[in-house]
Amino acid sequence: MSESRGCWYIYLIRCGDGSLYTGITTDVSRRLAEHRDTDGKGKGAKSLRGKQPLTIAFSTTVGSRSAALKIEYAIKQLGKADKEALLSQQLDLDTLKSLSQSDE
Repeated sequence: MSESRGCWYIYLIRCGDGSLYTGITTDVSRRLAEHRDTDGKGKGAKSLRGKQPLTIAFSTTVGSRSAALKIEYAIKQLGKADKEALLSQQLDLDTLKSLSQSDE
């Protein structure tokens, strides 16, 4: 599948209530539009419904889908304070990458 060879991104969305949502995609702007349900198709995460406005707080390329999934999992294991540290660059994404690779 060509999608698996594309460039994958990890992203964090800040919700209107201040919570953070983590996901992966090959197109951050498309995925944000899906989460916002701008087309009315309901392709966004159910956990984000009713938490508008949604804004991208962080996004970066991570390479393969496999790497993106591992980093997404590592970020989802963090508490809110650690996610905020990631956003303020006090927690390094390379550290997360190395943590996700040590699980292999």
